[in-house]
Parts: sequence; structure tokens; C-alpha cells
Amino acid sequence: MSVNDPNEAFDLSDLKDDPEEVVGRAAATHRPVHLTRQAQVVAVLRAIEDHQEVEEERAFLRAVVEGLADLEAGREVSLEKARARLRV
Repeated sequence: MSVNDPNEAFDLSDLKDDPEEVVGRAAATHRPVHLTRQAQVVAVLRAIEDHQEVEEERAFLRAVVEGLADLEAGREVSLEKARARLRV
């Protein structure tokens, strides 16, 4: 994988020399920062808030897929039964 946007890429040595700048870029831009070695991307850094958001979206999508699979397999309950189970 090569680097397309040099403004969003840092060599691994930059992370060692000035971690505040590298981490700050990820936090300020809310975009992943590519970490490179010999002009090849070897890792990606992103702000924790962005990481958490992506993980929440992934969990939501997995739950949707699981729910759809349950419906296809006939594993469903009526709204009344669900409310009774949840005591809502």
C-alpha cells in the first residue's frame, strides 16, 4: 500500500521524534494518519474518539446482520411477547 496523501502520512521515525505532532494530527483532523516505513504504509493511527465511533458502528452493523439472519431462520417473537419479556 503506497501513500496517496503525504499530508496524512508520517514516517515511523516522526512518531518517535515528535509524537505530539503525529497524534495531534489524527485528533485535529479526525482522519486516520498513515505511518510509513520506506514510503510504504505499515500502520494507521486514529484518535480514540474516532476509533470508538467506528467500533460502535461496527457493533451496530453486526447486530443488524444477526437480526436479519434470525428473521430468515424464523427466530422471531411478536411485539407483545417482546414487551412482556422486557417488561416495557
